Amino acid sequence: MIRAALPYLALLTIGSAWGLTTPLIKIASTAGHGALGIALWSSGISLLFLGAYLAFRGQVRRLPLDPASLRLYVAVGLLGIALPQWASFTGTAHLPAGIMSIIISLGPVFTLPLALSLGMEQFSGRRLAGVALGALAIVLLIAPGASLPAPGLWVWVLVGALAPLFYAFEGVFVAGSPARGANPVQVLWAGSAVALVVLVPLAVVFGGFRSPLAGIGAGEAAVIVAGLLAMAAFVGYIALLRSAGAVFGAQVAYTVTGSGVIWAMILLGERYSIWVWLALGTLFVGLFLVQPRRVVPEAEVIHVRN
Repeated sequence: MIRAALPYLALLTIGSAWGLTTPLIKIASTAGHGALGIALWSSGISLLFLGAYLAFRGQVRRLPLDPASLRLYVAVGLLGIALPQWASFTGTAHLPAGIMSIIISLGPVFTLPLALSLGMEQFSGRRLAGVALGALAIVLLIAPGASLPAPGLWVWVLVGALAPLFYAFEGVFVAGSPARGANPVQVLWAGSAVALVVLVPLAVVFGGFRSPLAGIGAGEAAVIVAGLLAMAAFVGYIALLRSAGAVFGAQVAYTVTGSGVIWAMILLGERYSIWVWLALGTLFVGLFLVQPRRVVPEAEVIHVRN
């Protein structure tokens, strides 16, 4: 019985850790850290710790450097790390963290139409209904007078929604990439290096470059802890995929979103209208419908959140 419960415990732990990152980013933003700066330090943390892990395993020197693998690293670095983190962290700075946790989980809803348009998936009425429910969840969030604390904030919902859209583009690229030589941790490490190359000059030019080590306060601690949690959750997610399969692992979307809302209520004192809860329930049903029933290869589920 204990062994049977372990995958579910792992699912809850991984989701809780990932969900905690959004309220932590909100704390960092409130303390004055810009979206680009937070994304920069998050990528730096992943590069440092995952690099140490790969070096210990002797896998740094064995990193594939063929053209297909290099394109994969660039796609993950841009579409899976730098751009979605900028969008999600910007949205988090202006929106309640719980609402941003709902928005960030729309990745599968965006992925299906892209995959259908490229001929990578077959039409399914069940999954298309899931996409429609995901769209309805967004409408419930941005409807005038519904869930947002101020009318003009709907713009930041759309900015935040760019993050799952970028994740969807990343997922489609990874699924169609012929590169299969690097394992997911190697891909994340190389993608983090690409993200740093992009984020450092942007943070310097546009602002937001602020070291979390220059006087540790609540905001700086939040940046560091969020980066460590996101990295650890990703590694745990990959381990879960290998032991329990991709279909079971896909359920992490529910625990990430639900825990993100709960953490925001506990840490930030956020409270939500009935429209937010309706949007959350609608999204959960949409995610259930849109998830594939087949077991997908591990390379298709490389996904970096936050």
